[in-house]
Amino acid sequence: MALPMLDPASGSSGKVAAAAPEIEVPVPRRPVRKRRDGRAAMLYLLPAGILLIGLMAYPLYQLLQISLYKYGQAQASGAAPLVFIGLQNYSNLFGDPQFWSVLLATILFAAVCVIGSLLVGTALAVLASRVRAVPRMLLFLAALGAWATPAMAGSYVWLFLFDRDFGLVNEMLGTHGHSWTYGQISTFALVAAEVIWCSFPFVMVTLYAGIKSIPGEVVEAAQLDGASWWGTATRVILPILRPLLVIATIQSIIWDFKIFTQVYVMTNGGGIAGRNLVLNVYAYQQAFAGEDYGLGSAIGVVMTVLLLLITVLYLRTQRRSGWQP
Repeated sequence: MALPMLDPASGSSGKVAAAAPEIEVPVPRRPVRKRRDGRAAMLYLLPAGILLIGLMAYPLYQLLQISLYKYGQAQASGAAPLVFIGLQNYSNLFGDPQFWSVLLATILFAAVCVIGSLLVGTALAVLASRVRAVPRMLLFLAALGAWATPAMAGSYVWLFLFDRDFGLVNEMLGTHGHSWTYGQISTFALVAAEVIWCSFPFVMVTLYAGIKSIPGEVVEAAQLDGASWWGTATRVILPILRPLLVIATIQSIIWDFKIFTQVYVMTNGGGIAGRNLVLNVYAYQQAFAGEDYGLGSAIGVVMTVLLLLITVLYLRTQRRSGWQP
């Protein structure tokens, strides 16, 4: 006769040990509703996405196609047939020393404009968040006035202010007769100042909206923990504003890298002997003044590729430092 198994843990001789019940651990699954919401959002965005892709893809295709042909005024008017030359336009472009000097000048000019716009816009956004309603309204009116001014009109206003004979700046500085548009560096500095003046309002308004959306409890908690104003700004406010700063930086890079009107107007087409050329003005000269649309299109393709590379590198740098879009 088999004896019952004793449970040593219970200390009793008549109880049979019960088997421990198996516990099933639920596997986390993605909510069905979240997937459905994502698909619905994609369906809503699909028409706009198709339209944007169409508006962007066709011009880029035409730009790339023209850059592979010998395409001058004769070909544009139909007086001569198109001749496929492959990468000859790119070979001529990269073999031109002027292209490399213009490219370097464009990168430096765009960097100064982007940094200046971010610094001025950020400083004025912080100032607007700290002043009373009336000064804030006046500040926004002045900023939006600069933003709404057409590029050509703003360029002529700045030229008049810095005019050699009748400019207000020379009168105030006592430098009557000084030409601000003669030297290469002074001309680029003047144009960069005008570009920053008309582009900082975008940064200012964007960051001001971000600052006002920060809960006051977050800043108060940091101050109660003993954080200084600098620590609060760099460790609390700036991380919250980082997505907006990324957007403002990318927009500024795109706008300032492809600048045309201010440089063309304020330097009279590129300055003396082309000393103040940027890539957009250089492409205009080659395509329309030189009647070489193929070479001008090649410059446009190079600019597009450079902008894409700069944007991708910037986003990858931000992601490596911990930012997620």
